[in-house]
Amino acid sequence: MATSPRPWWTDLRGTSPVTKQKRRAGLSVLAIAAAAAASVLSQLPAWQLLESRAFDHLSMIAPPPRPAGTPLVVAIDEPSFAEVAQQWPWSRNIHARLVTALRDAEARTIALDLVFADPSVPEADAALAAAVGPDTVLAADERVLETPQAIQLLRTDPLPALLEAGAVAGVSTIPLDRDGTVRRFPQQPDSLSGALLERRDLAVPVAPPEALIQFYGPARSTPTVSYYQALDPDAFLPPGFFAGRDVIVGFSLQAAPTADQGGGDAFTTPATVRSGSLVAGAEIHATLAANLAAGDWIRPVSLSPRIGANVLTAMLAMALLSLGARRWQILSLVLGLALLPLACWLALRLGRLWFPPLAPMAAFAVTAAGQTLRDFAAERRLRAGLTRAFAHYLSPALVERLAADPGALRLGGESREITVLFCDIRGFTTLAEGLQAQPERLTMILHRLMEPLSQAVLAENGTIDKYIGDCLMAFWNAPLDVPDHAARAVAAGRRMIAALAILNDDFAREGIAPLSIGIGINTGTCIVGNMGSGTRFDYSAIGDAVNLAARLEGMTKDMGVPLVVGEATAAAIGRDGGLRPLADVNVRGRTRATRVFTLA
Repeated sequence: MATSPRPWWTDLRGTSPVTKQKRRAGLSVLAIAAAAAASVLSQLPAWQLLESRAFDHLSMIAPPPRPAGTPLVVAIDEPSFAEVAQQWPWSRNIHARLVTALRDAEARTIALDLVFADPSVPEADAALAAAVGPDTVLAADERVLETPQAIQLLRTDPLPALLEAGAVAGVSTIPLDRDGTVRRFPQQPDSLSGALLERRDLAVPVAPPEALIQFYGPARSTPTVSYYQALDPDAFLPPGFFAGRDVIVGFSLQAAPTADQGGGDAFTTPATVRSGSLVAGAEIHATLAANLAAGDWIRPVSLSPRIGANVLTAMLAMALLSLGARRWQILSLVLGLALLPLACWLALRLGRLWFPPLAPMAAFAVTAAGQTLRDFAAERRLRAGLTRAFAHYLSPALVERLAADPGALRLGGESREITVLFCDIRGFTTLAEGLQAQPERLTMILHRLMEPLSQAVLAENGTIDKYIGDCLMAFWNAPLDVPDHAARAVAAGRRMIAALAILNDDFAREGIAPLSIGIGINTGTCIVGNMGSGTRFDYSAIGDAVNLAARLEGMTKDMGVPLVVGEATAAAIGRDGGLRPLADVNVRGRTRATRVFTLA
């Protein structure tokens, strides 16, 4: 049956064990190189920025629910500015009223994310000092000042009078990564969120220095009320709204600013990549307190497991590339590449571990892409080699099919049913004797003879095996399938006879005696493949059917016909093949007579 062309990404059949071994060795080297390159790249700042962006996206896919008891946010927002009707900074009398109102509403702890470092009106300072107490946390600020001479740590604490009244200071400075995004915990032991939890007499867990914050939602997803509402909770809020709750007071604009607009005391967080809105500092402190209380922080894995992951993913790609069919390789590679970020997300969500997926994905992709390119280049070289090897022996259509489907060529020999044709030029020996003094002319005449005879074979999708002096050997149904190979061989014989008649007309005008040909055709099972020695071989066919075809060609002279066909060929063509029985002949080497046929 004829085979349809296969694209380059299908499996290559008939690949030798040596070729497979070389491919595996090259693939191993490629996988090791890809894992090493991914491990080195993952240490570059630009790559780490990409991994941070990947964390932003993955950590905000189906984030965990906000823990119960997350601090409430009292927002200094636009409606509060309208209700208070004072320019900022507001009088500290107002903050004293707020603390008193929250305490009366049975709030458990109160954190003011406002730095009261400088004295104001004495009466207002005294009112605030009277309002604060052991349940109150006031913001302090730390800044690192870098100069060419030194690096200084500048800390700004609340007024001593406020701390003497029982309030404690908590550093409200929020650390930023190099891209200006909030992802990590403050490293100060007295952070505002930690001090808030200590006011509850809780053993505050210590997050490791490299810990990452798990955000629970976008801006203003933390339960928030306006400052003016908290000043009079009985009038604006449900009964018991603040009872037993921790409260953080700070700026939180009701219309959350966007990342491109910026905003006061508002920051880019992992939630910003999806919502586009900055998150208020008070909300970030509430998230930090919830992370510490519930142990929700995320631990990045160390360097060694990350390198191991790069090696494992490169080996996984190597294993998938060793699958049999190339189409399954591609499908499994695409699936594997998609599963890597899913695995990292599951580790983040179920185990609170951050496994950056980009480096393993790069090792996987480089291994897969590199080997795919190598296979594609090898395929192109194979096709080019096959085209060069068979261009002179096959028709262009068959060469194209063979190049598209190299697996159709079984190198090394295979058993196939083929039809063999031998064509010998009668009288050429006499012509050669007469032209001994003109070898160039003799060569040109031979070329003029062999060209149309060869084209007759190629026109019928035959394979030219060899030229033996003035004899041509060809066969059909190898290396590619030709279903009607017997009929095509006889058709090629007819073409040869017709082509010679035209040539003889030309030869007559040139004074050259007419030439004749003898054609023997036979069908049978033969061994087809590369025949020869280890240093020189040809694609050829051997078998009894080949020998009989040669014998039939020799009989044409005695029987006075240009073409003799074997019994098997005639049977394959059928009654309508344009053949007639010629005789039953005894062929040397055979015990029984063989019926032969010729053109009707």
